[in-house]
Amino acid sequence: MAEIARAQLDQLDQSTLRQAISQLLVRYGIVIVLIVLVLAVSLLSPLVRDGQQLFLTPRNLIQVALQASINMILAVGMTFVITSGGIDLSVGSIVALCGVLSAMAMRDLAIGAWGGFALALVIGALCGFINGLLITQLRLPPFIVTLGTLGIFRGAALIVSDGRSVYGFDRRFQEIFSARLPLGGDLELPVAVLIAVVIGILAWLILTQTRFGKYTIAIGGSEETARLAGVPVQRYKLGIYTLCGLLAGVAGALLLARLRSGDPTFGAGFELNAIAATVMGGTSLSGGSGTILGTLVGSLIISVVQNAMNLFNVQSYWQQLIVGAVILFAVVLDQWRRRQSR
Repeated sequence: MAEIARAQLDQLDQSTLRQAISQLLVRYGIVIVLIVLVLAVSLLSPLVRDGQQLFLTPRNLIQVALQASINMILAVGMTFVITSGGIDLSVGSIVALCGVLSAMAMRDLAIGAWGGFALALVIGALCGFINGLLITQLRLPPFIVTLGTLGIFRGAALIVSDGRSVYGFDRRFQEIFSARLPLGGDLELPVAVLIAVVIGILAWLILTQTRFGKYTIAIGGSEETARLAGVPVQRYKLGIYTLCGLLAGVAGALLLARLRSGDPTFGAGFELNAIAATVMGGTSLSGGSGTILGTLVGSLIISVVQNAMNLFNVQSYWQQLIVGAVILFAVVLDQWRRRQSR
């Protein structure tokens, strides 16, 4: 009898341990993935590059953060959209349109650096508002609407720029929004990274501490239940897509400053990276659950992968394959998390 009780106790302990490990992976798995990835690239770098540690250096880590900054900003907006049960495939095209129109306005209308930045934000918010209006008023699926506006916004950028890059705009715009703040020695922190961190902190506060964030989660969990509970669903969905467009405008302005030209082809594929970072970070594709901190970590993972491929001189078409695999991994991870949480 004592042996049976002991066996049952051991089985219970093993089950409890497995459940605890499972919960740990569900909650912190994405952080573990980032740590393992950083360690792996750090170990491989000297082997591939003749004994040189090119990855784990302060300068390169700052570059990783800079590469991640644009995707972080886009992914934060995507987190709100996906948490609400929607999707936005047009953010990459919004980035291009905001960059082109802002550059043209600064060059031809002399609106100044801050005017150019404000214009990018207004255009981005307007594009997001259009997406939200079509989704809420015409009752169309977000996937179809934003797939259509992906082409519309990209086409508009190509038409107004005649398919060419826009140069010759206000130099102060580049000096302000691609500036680097001294950290000591010869290290400098790009302003874009600082802006991305500030946006991440504000977005976390909004999603977790405000009515807007709680209603976003409620709408994604069950739109009909939220409506019956008195939530003005259509108004909040309109605000969610407008916010996503606004953040795409910020990303477009920062990319314009970094690359020093407004190119209508910029931003292609950005929406896929933003979705991948969001889903890998713990936001459920089915809506009702989102995490800003996880999204930021997911953006860093994609940036580390891209940086490692550049350091290892991986050809560009292989890079596309690997990024595609990362996106597939994000979807598989989301499905596994959903099964574990049941």
